[in-house]
Amino acid sequence: MLVEICANSLESALNAEKAGADRIELCVELGVGGITPSYGLLNKVKEHITIPVHVLIRPRSGDFTYSNIEFEVMLKDIEYCRDLGFEGIVSGVLNRDFTMDKERTKLLKEASGELNFTFHRAFDWVVDPMESLDYLEEIGADYILSSGQKRNVSEGFSLLKELHHHSKTCNIMPGGGVNKEVLLKLKNEGFKAAHLSGTVLTKSLDKAPLVSMNSEKFLREDYTAVSDINIIDSIMKIAKY
Repeated sequence: MLVEICANSLESALNAEKAGADRIELCVELGVGGITPSYGLLNKVKEHITIPVHVLIRPRSGDFTYSNIEFEVMLKDIEYCRDLGFEGIVSGVLNRDFTMDKERTKLLKEASGELNFTFHRAFDWVVDPMESLDYLEEIGADYILSSGQKRNVSEGFSLLKELHHHSKTCNIMPGGGVNKEVLLKLKNEGFKAAHLSGTVLTKSLDKAPLVSMNSEKFLREDYTAVSDINIIDSIMKIAKY
């Protein structure tokens, strides 16, 4: 059974390889579901890691419905990953009504070329998972990362089994709350791959800072944060005139 470790740093990736992981999904900011890692991190991981690495292509947190500009960024990130020699891409796009954006997802798959392609956990939002699976197989996707449209794999196990038995060419890769017991259950059911981070929180400061840099107002999956031209214009008029 293939075990993919979601690594959020070079240190995490090194630990995953040392522990015998089969593959890494590289991203940053696990707290928001992961976003695309920096160019510097991509380079250093490629320099130090020898096992296959798939890179998450997600330009921001929030939803999975992207503007034209954001989609151009995603395509450019895939181009960089291909140039650097990574083995796979993890991505996907939805429409506002939670149907799969088939056209753009196909473009991401085509941009990935011969690299492995995983449709990420945006799959857990799609309104018709079986039809979406059929389409992903049609375009040649290799993996679907899913918690079975529930908070974790244990709660979504029933749908994951349905997807697994329905799939023909695309591997269903359960992810979300996978531990030793869950992994054994997945292995016994015949799943070929599983996804987990294996992370622990390590205290890094002796005490909490006076001012938090976290901002809960930005942690909304039904809103996106964009700098507003009118607000900035009004500020600039005060600053410059």
